[in-house]
Amino acid sequence: LAAAEESLNRLRSNYDLVIIEGAGSPAEINLRAREIVNMRIAKMADAPVLLVGDIDKGGVFASLVGTLALLDDEERDYVKGFIINKFRGDVSLLKPGLDQLEEMTSLPIVGVIPYYHDIFIDEEDSVKLHGQNSFADINIAVIYLPHISNSTDFEPLQQEEGVHVRYVKRVEELGNPDAIIIPGSKSTVSDLSQIKKTGLAQNVIRQSQTGTPVIGICGGFQMLGTRIDDPHHTESNTDSVPGLGLLDVVTTFKPNKTTWQVHARSITEHGLLASLSNNDVVGYEIHMGQTLGTQVTPAFRILRRGDEETDYLDGAVDKEGIVLGTYLHGLFENSSLRHAFLSTLRRRKGLDPAAQKATLGKDEQYDRLADHVRHSLDVKLVRDICAI
Repeated sequence: LAAAEESLNRLRSNYDLVIIEGAGSPAEINLRAREIVNMRIAKMADAPVLLVGDIDKGGVFASLVGTLALLDDEERDYVKGFIINKFRGDVSLLKPGLDQLEEMTSLPIVGVIPYYHDIFIDEEDSVKLHGQNSFADINIAVIYLPHISNSTDFEPLQQEEGVHVRYVKRVEELGNPDAIIIPGSKSTVSDLSQIKKTGLAQNVIRQSQTGTPVIGICGGFQMLGTRIDDPHHTESNTDSVPGLGLLDVVTTFKPNKTTWQVHARSITEHGLLASLSNNDVVGYEIHMGQTLGTQVTPAFRILRRGDEETDYLDGAVDKEGIVLGTYLHGLFENSSLRHAFLSTLRRRKGLDPAAQKATLGKDEQYDRLADHVRHSLDVKLVRDICAI
């Protein structure tokens, strides 16, 4: 809590307006004594609160009124209005309920935000496991790790027409995909142990040996190597564990975490990204450890970290070019790389490369969402509530 307060104060000293997003419900009365993400922070910041209800799940009026009822008197005084999110249909049909909600609570409805079907932004906290046609041209299996991180790495692939991205938890779900991706992990050693127990690791190895491309990103890259060493017990109580052995590299965990925005150049001239050789991409690193090997080809040359120029190698590609590992997150947000990867998979199946379509970038997608929300809220009321 002290660390949160310190961070909050630093933000407030540097910015005119700080938006604080709560987590879950502010009325989890069983957690009230320990919660540090909702009303306790609102009181600490002396911040007005807007309650947002998800009408898509049903029972939104009961949820909003019930939340107010479970807050104590001091907490209730901080709530200044309601927002109803993900509404489908004719808003006029909702108006009698809105009027009654305002009458019952003496609080205003700040806005009703319609469900937006045609926008692609990162999932909030969880992996998007649904919503795709399984009869697509290209089938990509992402191994669902218990401590999966940065699952947003694969959302640009999910947006591509003719591509089916599915998250696999069990061996029987894996099937025969066109490519397998092992994602990042908050606990690499633990997750590696888990996929070995389930048999997924052995199945990935077999499929790689029969020609299925395998990509590992960050923790997934570390798992692809021959060994993971943890001499400082940074992540586990184990000194060393064997990896999957698909790349001749060894990872050594370090006590400090690497976090950088990076500008890189693809340098592999064979395999999955051969057509992208000498093209520049952007991404970010966030990992603990260093991965080195002598019998592999690097995948990328890092040219810039943050605002500073640099020059070092990242990643590895095996001799056949079908196993690739990298520490770079956000790679598939680069349209040229995404297109090169998918075109390679299509050619391997005897399909024509898909035409590269112009797609909106992440900032443009968020701008679309901002416009949608702006037109759905009483912005003047929001400004008045925030006293700006």
